[in-house]
Amino acid sequence: HREQKGQLAAELIPAIVTDALRKLPIPKRMRWSNLDTEFVRPVHWLIILHGKSVLPAQLLSVEASNKTRGHRFHHAGYLQIDIPSDYIYTLEHHGHVIADFERRREMVWEQVTALGAEQGGNAVIDEDLLNEVTSLVEWPVALQGRFDAAYLKVPPEALISAMQGHQKYFPVVDTGGNMLPRFIFVSNINSTNPDSVISGNERVLNARFSDAQFYWDSDRKVPLDTHVEQLKSVVFHNKLGNVHERMQRVRSLSQRIAKLMDADIDRAERAATLAKADLLTGMVYEFPDLQGIMGRYYALHQNEDSEVAEAIREQYLPRHAGDDLPATTTGQALSIADKLDTLVGIFSIGEIPTGDKDPFALRRTSLGVLRIMIENFIDLDLRELLGKVAALYQLDEARTDTVAQQVFDYMLERLHAYYGERGYSSQQINSVLQRKPTRPVDFDARLAAVAAFAELPEAEALAAANKRIGNILRKSGEEISNEIDTALLSLDAELALHEQIEALSSEVEPMFKRGDYTNALTRLAALRPVVDRFFDDVMVMDEDKKLRQNRLALLDRLATLFLRTADLSLLQ
Repeated sequence: HREQKGQLAAELIPAIVTDALRKLPIPKRMRWSNLDTEFVRPVHWLIILHGKSVLPAQLLSVEASNKTRGHRFHHAGYLQIDIPSDYIYTLEHHGHVIADFERRREMVWEQVTALGAEQGGNAVIDEDLLNEVTSLVEWPVALQGRFDAAYLKVPPEALISAMQGHQKYFPVVDTGGNMLPRFIFVSNINSTNPDSVISGNERVLNARFSDAQFYWDSDRKVPLDTHVEQLKSVVFHNKLGNVHERMQRVRSLSQRIAKLMDADIDRAERAATLAKADLLTGMVYEFPDLQGIMGRYYALHQNEDSEVAEAIREQYLPRHAGDDLPATTTGQALSIADKLDTLVGIFSIGEIPTGDKDPFALRRTSLGVLRIMIENFIDLDLRELLGKVAALYQLDEARTDTVAQQVFDYMLERLHAYYGERGYSSQQINSVLQRKPTRPVDFDARLAAVAAFAELPEAEALAAANKRIGNILRKSGEEISNEIDTALLSLDAELALHEQIEALSSEVEPMFKRGDYTNALTRLAALRPVVDRFFDDVMVMDEDKKLRQNRLALLDRLATLFLRTADLSLLQ
């Protein structure tokens, strides 16, 4: 027991605040004036109060005081904060600043929702946009504007991208989900002339929509096929070649996957060929978040097969956690191929994610592949596919195997988070991970079986027995035979165990072959009485070498039966 002498809060708090600011996840810090200080934005004032006392401190090149500022237009002067509990009240009632983020967010949501209803529709409130707008304003005032209804002929995704991404506006749709020629924005001021504010925002949005209309009209004049060859001029990664080369790899892999899925190989080939063509269209250049989406529209415009067009959009799914998965078999094959190509390529040049740094979003990409396979019951051998992808990068044989294994191990680790969110325990997940199944659908079946097994009354004792067996086999230091000499089984307990193992082995073997792990483990749970009796009555590490090795072989046979599903010793 170590005691540490207490210190005054006035001495501790400045250092604690400094440390907390240093640890903020700020991607890029900036400097200002002639100072060496770095932060997300310039800091102009600082309050550090302990009760009524200002704690003497200098942080980010600013001296602490008890003064803050109000809204830059409604109250530009200083406000004095006498005690910490006055902070929120003083800023709101005297400074026109809603300091509490959650309250400000609620105000934005309520105002935007109400205006949408007033216009006979519903405001489309994206959570990320809501948080961003909340962070941009101190005194939220929602206003509504209109745009020319002629722009509704442009794909709605383009209009929404311009509103949400560029202007931070909220679109409005009718009860059927169709876009209305209206929008909502949130001002940071109670203007004395709101009509002028609205008019200015309408002019800006109409100019944006005019650009979108131009790109929509001009892009449709050029077939997507025209852009395919031009992909040679688009860099995928400076160490991995161009997008045309990437397209060829993805096309080859898409066809292979489609064949394994019993899907249409010709559709997979065509979808992969056109998959990246929209990168060279004016619309995607202006609105990069529309890649795939616009490719679908342009493919339909040139009368491509509808599933091919849909696959061009679906290749990017899922875009985030909880997002929709590709629904078409062609889209599933293309999405898997596209993501595996990215993973293997980035790993092959050593850009492996570390800690919280994942610049190429490989965690999300990995989970996307796993979700598509698991949730759509696409039973593919992931390790084998990764080897094929690595070979397409023309790595040497040793490097091909190394990179494929690295990616495979990395992807399996992502299952911790995936299954953890679905309620499985870390012990259950680890028990299956230890066996490293190469087919994600098979992994899912094994894990479900382990979870069901864990609910059985025999589970705890058999998990302990598996752990004990593992320790005995590991510490024996002897070469263990694959054969059991029944003539050496002299004790009733070992005879009974052998007899039960042999009987159950023939019963559960067909279950294992068809992936019915749940019923197999349930049947193996019947071994508990004979296993308990074996450990009660039999000395495994007998002085007689032949008896000892025969008993070790018997335990190894028992352990192997359970290991066909998972390492149950890890459930302890």
